[in-house]
Amino acid sequence: MERRNFLKSAAALSTLGLVSPVFSESKQVTQPAVISSGKTRRFVMTQTYSLKAPKGSEGRVNLWIPIPENTAFQQLLDLSFSGNYQNAALNANNRYGAKMLFVSWADSKGALDIKVEMTIETRDWEVLKENALADWQLPEHDAIIPDEIKPFLHATPHIPVDGLVKETALKIIGQEKAPLKQARLIHDWVSTHMHRDDAVIGCGTGDVGEILKTNKLGGKCTDINSVFVALCRAAGIPAREMFGIRLGASVKLDNYSKKAFGSADAKGVAKVSGGQHCRAMFWLAGFGWVPADPADVTKMRLTEKKENGDPAVKAVNDYLFGNWEMNWVGFNHARDFALFPAAEQGDVNNLGYPYAEVDGDPLNFYDPALFSYDYVSVEQH
Repeated sequence: MERRNFLKSAAALSTLGLVSPVFSESKQVTQPAVISSGKTRRFVMTQTYSLKAPKGSEGRVNLWIPIPENTAFQQLLDLSFSGNYQNAALNANNRYGAKMLFVSWADSKGALDIKVEMTIETRDWEVLKENALADWQLPEHDAIIPDEIKPFLHATPHIPVDGLVKETALKIIGQEKAPLKQARLIHDWVSTHMHRDDAVIGCGTGDVGEILKTNKLGGKCTDINSVFVALCRAAGIPAREMFGIRLGASVKLDNYSKKAFGSADAKGVAKVSGGQHCRAMFWLAGFGWVPADPADVTKMRLTEKKENGDPAVKAVNDYLFGNWEMNWVGFNHARDFALFPAAEQGDVNNLGYPYAEVDGDPLNFYDPALFSYDYVSVEQH
């Protein structure tokens, strides 16, 4: 049994090259612009894996586990793992810099166990609620988009930005020229025209081209928020998803739904094996990233059996454009990319779930019992 413990301080993580400094006050446009009340929440998420080789598969086992990045709205305070693996190492060797723990076993015969524990501190990211854009003005001249932002204007296999996507985006924004108002028009179109479909497996594939071509405007969070991202990019607004997981109970939105936005028991314990959730954000020149989440509007509408015109739906929609309640942690923004070491199945759609292969055969990460893994999050008070 081998045990490794990383991260007893943010400084240690920075030294390892794993994360950026804690809650940076940097004004760089690449950092989320946050006005914070200073209130934080702390969660301990324990992930337990006992992998099962698919029938007919045997041989080397590889597992990739997404690890949260550090931002102005979340910080990974501590990370430890133990198990009977052959090797385990942290890396961010991919074109998005997505952080992951790569674990391997030489043979699939016998137990394939690893336990990962993360301590995460979050603070709500409330750009519009805190009036952080009050003094913001779009630069008079065309702003130079930083190199690190440019990828979030481009297409990927699941995020086309031309053809029907561009036509749809231009129809939605009409004559509006202000990017913030354009993003709000797109957000409102997505949250009202799309619907949550609980029959979709996991978080959905986020295949925007197929969704718009078939006009089947339903799905789960990746489907819905990826449509928002694609439409923003097609309109010239950098945008991206952030793949993560809910950690506990909602405080600010629980009056509108006790189930849609995250829950926990009276002791703050939440079973979150199926709590993966994709969010979205868009970028404003001269300011930075702004949060959005039209998918959770559709989830609340379905959960509470409400229509678009309902005042509660409107209130949730207003909050989720420009604000995130952080009873959730984001892992990464990576989309249609190669893992490191490379998976035999090729590029992955995203890394919101763990991914594993036995002799190149992938495990079903959408089914925690079959994979198998168990996630529990406990809020510390």
